Amino acid sequence: MTTTAAEAAGTTTSNLRVSQFTALPSPSELQAELPLDAVTGNVVERGRDQVRAIMDGLDDRLLVVVGPCSIHDPKAGLDYARRLAAAARAHEEDLLIVMRAYFEKPRTTVGWKGLINDPRLDGSHQVATGLRMARKFLLEVARLGLPAGTEFLEPISPQYTADLISWGAIGARTTESQIHRQLSSGLSMPVGFKNGTDGDLQIALDACNAAGAPQSFLGIDGEGRASLVATAGNQDTHVILRGGRKGPNYAAVDVEEASGKAAGAGINPRLIVDASHANSGKSHHRQAEVALEIGAQLETDGPSARAIAGVMLESFLVGGAQKLDVAEVAGGTAGLTYGQSVTDACMEWDVTVDALANLARASRARRARTAAAPAIALPALQG
Repeated sequence: MTTTAAEAAGTTTSNLRVSQFTALPSPSELQAELPLDAVTGNVVERGRDQVRAIMDGLDDRLLVVVGPCSIHDPKAGLDYARRLAAAARAHEEDLLIVMRAYFEKPRTTVGWKGLINDPRLDGSHQVATGLRMARKFLLEVARLGLPAGTEFLEPISPQYTADLISWGAIGARTTESQIHRQLSSGLSMPVGFKNGTDGDLQIALDACNAAGAPQSFLGIDGEGRASLVATAGNQDTHVILRGGRKGPNYAAVDVEEASGKAAGAGINPRLIVDASHANSGKSHHRQAEVALEIGAQLETDGPSARAIAGVMLESFLVGGAQKLDVAEVAGGTAGLTYGQSVTDACMEWDVTVDALANLARASRARRARTAAAPAIALPALQG
């Protein structure tokens, strides 16, 4: 149902710049339409438990969150997911592979905001369709046995999809946002906070502490009603290093410093390193080199090797990225290169295969070394 702002407001002083309101299905209605069954539920829960165990140092494998910068074509995304599921099985002794499935994209100014916001890629913003497509995609990924990870950008959309997510991220632009810290305090999966776009680590540390505390805030319930949401706090938060304007922060000295600061703030000293974004200068070619360098770091005997719990990679079927002009696409993906990102540049699949194999070898070497003789201990948590 669509109503004009004037009809909805019944006054001339509110919503003067809002053109219309369009009703959406409630979270409960969408979940009933596309339900989580026992098989998919087990994949989600197992993924959460395994991520938690790795972040807590109870599982000595390496967490790898890998996949397209954003999902714009579910068909190509599932094609990628099938390949990734096979790779996950091949490396399961050394890696826990979580598929990156991002449906919402923050924009510095304007642009395509992701599959949920604009599923037709034409500026029509059919959000109800986007929510269905995102939920259906996550169900298909879970049926492949793959846990999924996503960035939470909008405060309402998690009610529609979060039951299918095993790991969540808060991006560099929103880590400092009170809304996202509150949201994370009630999420049911481990959540990582990225350092700021300027490289500031403190905002990520503050975010972890805020999300770990009980919060009360405005939100919606399963029926879509405005509600006061009270949370118990999320104890499974951690830091993601993604570099900043001053340069990358994945070197051993940066990792050790970040881990020490996290421990000093009473936060998990184990962290995730994002090989893309500012750590690679957004170059998909450089990203593969960063992944190789992180793998070499894992094989050392220093504290940074113990501090790195996971790695993030942006990868798709075809390397690089293509420009998306919604006016030219005009509904559909026929004019786009199949399997190539429409947002940030991604490593191609063949390069990803090599990167995963290298990370598996590095993880195996680390596991063998720590099994023989524990490495240098990380700083102890305070409190």
